Amino acid sequence: MISRRKFLASSAMTTATLAATSASGYSRIIGANQKVNIACIGIGNRGEQIIDEFEKTGLVNVVALCDVDMGAPHTTKIMNKFPKAKRYQDFRQLLDKSGGEFDAVTIAIPDFSHFPVAMACMQAGKHVYVEKPMSRTFHEAELMMKMALKNPKLVTQVGNQGHSEGNYFQFKTWMEAGIIKDVTAITAHMNNARRWHKLDPKMKMWPAAQPVPSTMDWNTWLTTSMPKEYNDLYHNGEWRCWYDFGMGALGDWGAHLIDTAHEFLELGLPYEINPTYLEGHNDFFFPMSSTLLFRFGARKGMPPVDVTWYDGLTNLPPLPKGYGGSAATANVPGTNQGEVKPATLNPGRIIYSKDLIFKGGSHGSTLSIIPEEVAREMAPKLPEIPKSPSNHFANFILACQGKEKTRSPFEINGVLSQVFCLGVIAQRVNRPLYFDAVTKQITNDTFANALLVGAEPRKEWMEYYKV
Repeated sequence: MISRRKFLASSAMTTATLAATSASGYSRIIGANQKVNIACIGIGNRGEQIIDEFEKTGLVNVVALCDVDMGAPHTTKIMNKFPKAKRYQDFRQLLDKSGGEFDAVTIAIPDFSHFPVAMACMQAGKHVYVEKPMSRTFHEAELMMKMALKNPKLVTQVGNQGHSEGNYFQFKTWMEAGIIKDVTAITAHMNNARRWHKLDPKMKMWPAAQPVPSTMDWNTWLTTSMPKEYNDLYHNGEWRCWYDFGMGALGDWGAHLIDTAHEFLELGLPYEINPTYLEGHNDFFFPMSSTLLFRFGARKGMPPVDVTWYDGLTNLPPLPKGYGGSAATANVPGTNQGEVKPATLNPGRIIYSKDLIFKGGSHGSTLSIIPEEVAREMAPKLPEIPKSPSNHFANFILACQGKEKTRSPFEINGVLSQVFCLGVIAQRVNRPLYFDAVTKQITNDTFANALLVGAEPRKEWMEYYKV
């Protein structure tokens, strides 16, 4: 069992140390002109999209495929596309039997399984690309960061692709030029129907057992989670709404909305997390709507920042004067849940500084200054924004080849993932939480503090909690 004492003792290393040490970790050169052999874990739905994106780079050979539902309708397309790739249903067998045939893995599976699979792959010496959110619990993110630090030659990348698009380079450039400065508040909102479940918040027990699909290895799907009987309400994206399996809208979209501000403003971890509004709160799955306030302290001469998160179809944030219309964000990956109707307000963010207000969409969408008259006045003062040298997928492979550094490695994204974990705990317990970023403890709620580590994993999965 992972004791809280051991967890807190192991958390003493600061994020700054993690980032500084990992800078030397890009020395494992596979070959300047040699394609990287990859194995893909999770090949349906989002996994299919990721594999297609990596193939488009022209930098990889797909040598192995792994999915617990191998042969189901959502996995057959990739199976047919790469008929020569070896096939597995259990990632442990993939590593044991074919580990010598690939250098890197892509992981696109439910949030709760990111941790054991990524840890197993790093233990096996593989470079890791994993979808966001990086982990489901605070402790898991801590261990993943430490594992990356312990193995600096391994390349890691979290799949928030906005880190390789316009917003990332714009935010960095505008901060360096003093355009973005003295930020005091950020609003981030996700208010369209994508990923919203239709479950009844009055539910009093887990869904009844259903027959396990003939193509599926349900026990391996569960990985570290406590055993549950199979039900369709856990599968094909539905897992995202359950506390035991997913991270809700915050974990799904927060990485596309808060990521650059969190990194470049060096927000770190909040000292207070307050669920100011939850609609349909229950013990099993995420509320139908949530408003969460994250309070971050002053850092390096920068003022304190309040970040307010809004989700839900009708839980809209207040908009500043001169906000204008809500434009759809380009290049957002599709979903397996059908066409999404236009929303009243598309996912986005509003950044309030002492002198200026910035408006932006999600993913790589760039910021604009509002209102328009202020934007026109500022236009001559805005610096040129450099273009990205590579997209997010090519960035990972080029880092595996020793040519670039990943822009969203575990030591960067891990802290943001921990912010989301704290937000999810606040959603779950439905009361304000106070967090000590030095000891990494929730100081006012024993039950919430225990959720930083979460339930003990099943015995056969304990080995992945060792660094």
